[in-house]
Amino acid sequence: MDKVEQYRQFVQQILTEHAEIATTTDTVKSELIFDKEHDHYQLAYVGWQGDKRVFGPVLHFDIENGKIWIQYNGTEESIAERLIEMGVPATDIVLGFHSSFKRQFSRYGVG
Repeated sequence: MDKVEQYRQFVQQILTEHAEIATTTDTVKSELIFDKEHDHYQLAYVGWQGDKRVFGPVLHFDIENGKIWIQYNGTEESIAERLIEMGVPATDIVLGFHSSFKRQFSRYGVG
């Protein structure tokens, strides 16, 4: 299996696990969004809580140029460290929620 396909599986596994443990109700659901053609992956909450609309991402990943971009992490888990434990080199993980200037000071990829 090539590297990018393995990264797709890792990202989908992480999102699926978080969707399974997410607290949902009859009116608020977890939605897994896997765009395998363009390599965009997301877990979002969608629904209503009383008369308040609930909509927003929990986790968002992109795979670009052979690297996993963590675009958003609304969990308490260090997703980058989890990816390293799964075998992804730190240089293949980009913290997209940090500016390119700030990324150069991390142990992860810069883009």
